[in-house]
Amino acid sequence: MTRATTCATTSAIVFDDVSLKHGGVTRLSHLSLEVNRGEVLGLLGHNGAGKTTSMKLMLGLLSPTQGSLSVLGQRPDRAGDRAFRQHLGYLPENVRFYPNLSGRETLTYLARLKGRPTAEVDELLVQVGLGGAADRRLATWSKGMRQRLGLAQALLGEPRLLLLDEPTSGLDPAATEAVYATIGMLKARGVTVVLSSHLLPGVEPVIDRALILGEGKCLALGDLASLRERFALPYVIEMRGAPQDLALRLIREGIPARSSLADGGRLRLEVAPEHRMNALRLCTAFQGLKDLEIRPPSLEALYRRVQAPSGRDPGNGNEGSSESDASDRYQVIDESDHTTVSPSAEDTP
Repeated sequence: MTRATTCATTSAIVFDDVSLKHGGVTRLSHLSLEVNRGEVLGLLGHNGAGKTTSMKLMLGLLSPTQGSLSVLGQRPDRAGDRAFRQHLGYLPENVRFYPNLSGRETLTYLARLKGRPTAEVDELLVQVGLGGAADRRLATWSKGMRQRLGLAQALLGEPRLLLLDEPTSGLDPAATEAVYATIGMLKARGVTVVLSSHLLPGVEPVIDRALILGEGKCLALGDLASLRERFALPYVIEMRGAPQDLALRLIREGIPARSSLADGGRLRLEVAPEHRMNALRLCTAFQGLKDLEIRPPSLEALYRRVQAPSGRDPGNGNEGSSESDASDRYQVIDESDHTTVSPSAEDTP
């Protein structure tokens, strides 16, 4: 019995050593992945990394050349029944509709293709903020409006798995927030969501885990807390009222650090995660300190580290910290002349 079969009852998606070659090019290489029911997975990577290929495999539009794949307990490229398809929702990156149809006509047509009652149409149009434009021809709609219609068609029926490829492309901040709120609502109902996006700050608070692909290979997979720990990214401490040579003082106390000036004249300090508590203790000891904020490494910083050649280990997604990365933590930015000052031997712990 294959891993994909044994996990099908508890997992919405199972990739078991899946590879895909097309036209002599490897699009996906030895990907193993389990996505739990009700989980939001961030599918991240550069253009051509294998994100859309992975989604097409989940949809059954492509078949793996190696390994096995299970989606909602079935092999998607062999699941031709309407009942299986009704449980899938997909929003492609570049959504296309007939420009001479209205929004209502388009969604009604797609509902009938999916075997769904047309009564859902008006409710979905209102849900995505298109109720007032429902009877206008799509040729008069903006890109953001067409994108919201694409989300509406993906939500037709009661999808158990939703695949979203750049769902906030062309949306204004309010509409983007509404999309993420919808994802949160679906997650609460037990819907599994695979979310691909280059807009990492918006994705960060929504996803449960991140899969970072590069050249068709898994570079990293896990929840953000474990990935931050694995790649040893620095924490950021920002404060007002601290001495400008604070980083050098921390280094003399055996705490690797680097500093720079942030907006509003705030001092920005970067410290390794294992030293953040000692750094906070020393920072808060200054009487002139006015405020202080500490932030964990962002998803964007994590993504840059994983994609950097020195941080890659495509075989298992573990990092390989280079000596240059380590030495960077022992540098202090002197803002007076914007030069980098390396500590002397007596400053190094």
